[in-house]
Amino acid sequence: MNIAHLKDKKCLITGGTSGIGLSIALALAKIGAHIVVNGRETEFTSATEQFEHARVQAQFHPADLTQEAQIIDLIKFAGAVDILVNSAGIQHVALTEEFPVHIWNQIIALNLTACFHTSRLLLPAMKKKQWGRIINIASTHGLVGSGGKSAYVSAKHGLVGLTKTIALENATTGITCNAICPGWVNTPLVQKQIHNIATEKKVSVEIAAQSILEEKEPTLKFTEPEHIGDMVLFFCSTAGDNITGVAWNMDGGWTAR
Repeated sequence: MNIAHLKDKKCLITGGTSGIGLSIALALAKIGAHIVVNGRETEFTSATEQFEHARVQAQFHPADLTQEAQIIDLIKFAGAVDILVNSAGIQHVALTEEFPVHIWNQIIALNLTACFHTSRLLLPAMKKKQWGRIINIASTHGLVGSGGKSAYVSAKHGLVGLTKTIALENATTGITCNAICPGWVNTPLVQKQIHNIATEKKVSVEIAAQSILEEKEPTLKFTEPEHIGDMVLFFCSTAGDNITGVAWNMDGGWTAR
């Protein structure tokens, strides 16, 4: 897998200050790419230590990705980007008839519409270079449904559809567009969910973790954020030159059932 050509490429990672996005940003930074991350400023302060430990620097922009004008400011700040990773996302669980409308709007705006805006604004520069990579962090919920997650499932299904459309529109331009669809990923957000389950069911954290894995993932293992960073490198490598329009499962067999 040849990734030497990625040195000095300009990368924009949304949601790049924590969790999956941060692991992707670090993976790209460690090979010598120039990194711009978007996320929460408080999280970036903590993430700075990790970038410094890896002996790399990252630029930061705090745009609210639910606001089109702020996305435009982010893209102006980032400049001509070679690799776009749309990783920012939020989640909320409630029955459809009880789902708060304002939270539905936020989830669709951040998890789907923001990815449309970043892509449409960066595609012209990629076309001029005749090279670009757009990688959308979707979810197994971009492929299958789950109760209580109407907005998240809708947004992630939409993101997979957007991925395919951009891939087809740019099939001969040197630009690829792919989605990564993780299942349970070992992030602080998931650990918080596990602790909540443990508290609610009055069981240990270990039993709570095992229960969610047994329900969904045949491998009974969490995907590590670093593995998703490695998959991004694969899509950006020479091995990924003719891979486009895919929704790549990293779900321990969840969607193989």
